[in-house]
Amino acid sequence: MVPPSAVADPTAASLGSSDAPAIKEPVKDTILTPRFYTTDFDAMAAMDLRPNEVELEAICEEFRKDYNRHHFVRNEAFEGAADKLDPETRRVFIEFLEQSCTSEFSGFLLYKELSRRIKDRNPLLAECFAHMARDEARHAGFLNKSMADFGLQLDLGFLTANKAYTFFKPKFIFYATYLSEKIGYWRYIAIFRHLEQHPESKIFPIFNFFENWCQDENRHGDFFDALMKAQPDTVRGLQARLWCRFFLLAVFATMYVRDVARKEFYEALGLDARSYDRYVIAKTNETSARVFPVVLNVDHPKFYVRLERLVRNNNALAEADASSAPAPLKLLRKLPFWAANATEMAKLFLMAPIRSDRFQPAVR
Repeated sequence: MVPPSAVADPTAASLGSSDAPAIKEPVKDTILTPRFYTTDFDAMAAMDLRPNEVELEAICEEFRKDYNRHHFVRNEAFEGAADKLDPETRRVFIEFLEQSCTSEFSGFLLYKELSRRIKDRNPLLAECFAHMARDEARHAGFLNKSMADFGLQLDLGFLTANKAYTFFKPKFIFYATYLSEKIGYWRYIAIFRHLEQHPESKIFPIFNFFENWCQDENRHGDFFDALMKAQPDTVRGLQARLWCRFFLLAVFATMYVRDVARKEFYEALGLDARSYDRYVIAKTNETSARVFPVVLNVDHPKFYVRLERLVRNNNALAEADASSAPAPLKLLRKLPFWAANATEMAKLFLMAPIRSDRFQPAVR
């Protein structure tokens, strides 16, 4: 687990808002909710950056400039904006804020602890993580202040102490966080561009900040791209190809199932959740070809057919959970759907991938 020192820091202390809104009880952890991560700090500290040190230093210089230091400043547009939402839109928007805030705060905790643990042995890497922790704290704080507009707030200190932490080896952290940052870029920029064309669907002023916000996500993704190139084993060889396929599939499937389940949020923005996710998946897959040795064949005719089966199975699991049946009976009802999900994921994983040098040769 990440120790309490990760939040005993001025950056973390500034993540809340000042008007003492009600503390929102965290949602129950599921496979679709954001996770908190920890890793092997000694292995991270011992990493040799020399194979790609020049690019990493250039990215760190970008971080030092902190282009968005004056961007996340609330203005008069927020005053009374929460009162304009109907109850259903209010509900799904609060859920979006909570999930997004938890995800950003998760990144802050991991990056802050990494910067603290490795600063004496790997100062360049530590500085990059410190700058990214700054960005993630800024995002989480901005989201939590928006929740306060609805009279709610996440207790981030409680989350730090009580949420379960998943241990990932450094290379798995690289794959997962690279994809998280890049998919975040494409999600935010797609929403921003859509709302530019359809301002009548801008349900809350936080979306005005998404263009600059997604640039932070993009820079973070570029950092992990450069870091993987400094550790060539993470993107070369059979194991790397298999793990890249696995993480691409896990991230895409989780996003698709989650977004379709909360399609009402996207409808409130004038978006179709399925079309939106197809666009984001295609763009993230294309971007990933710049560093991953293989990417998924998301244009395969069976790809979205199988994702839709995951959606249906997930709906059946949710119905079983919501029933008043005894716990043992619920478990029996859910077993076939878990097995069906495992089968669909295996079929998706076994689809032939596309070699990145063939998929996007001009970029590589």
